[in-house]
Amino acid sequence: MGRKKEELKRIEKKICRQITFSKRRKEVIEKARDLSVLCDVQVALLVFSSSGKLYEFSSAGSLAKILKRHRSYFEEKTALSDGANDAELYHGKYEKKIKSFAELLRTVQSIHRQVGNSNSEELTLSDLEQTEMQLDAALRRTRARKTQLMLETINALHDKEKTLREENQRLKTQVVAMNNETNGHDVWIF
Repeated sequence: MGRKKEELKRIEKKICRQITFSKRRKEVIEKARDLSVLCDVQVALLVFSSSGKLYEFSSAGSLAKILKRHRSYFEEKTALSDGANDAELYHGKYEKKIKSFAELLRTVQSIHRQVGNSNSEELTLSDLEQTEMQLDAALRRTRARKTQLMLETINALHDKEKTLREENQRLKTQVVAMNNETNGHDVWIF
């Protein structure tokens, strides 16, 4: 008989959870590396442990290269499907997101270096409070930026809706005018 699929749930014992994390983290990074080599693709992987330690892998040499490629992908896709105005909108949106991600990554790496250079058991209460304040500030900036981007997107959609309504009204006026010109003859415009 085959193996029975086991239900995934949080491992309760902290030591068992840490051992599983360590093993599976290494396996995931190996799989990401294998995927990038075998299939000639770019892969980026970010993992934060429960203690806040950062593990990262990038097949392109740096995460910035992959984020830049991610931005250009959406620029091309948007330019092809929606026209130049939307492409410019998305370009600005993703460029700001990439800068925000890069800033957050630098902050996390800075905090990681501070905590990583000393044994976490030797950190004083003030060190931990300072780290917590830095993380809290980074989180507040990220949330504020997210809110700002969401509002900008909503405003852009409202503007687009207004433009479409105006265009629709203009077309209706043209159809009425054309129907009046035909003096009641059967002309169908689709």
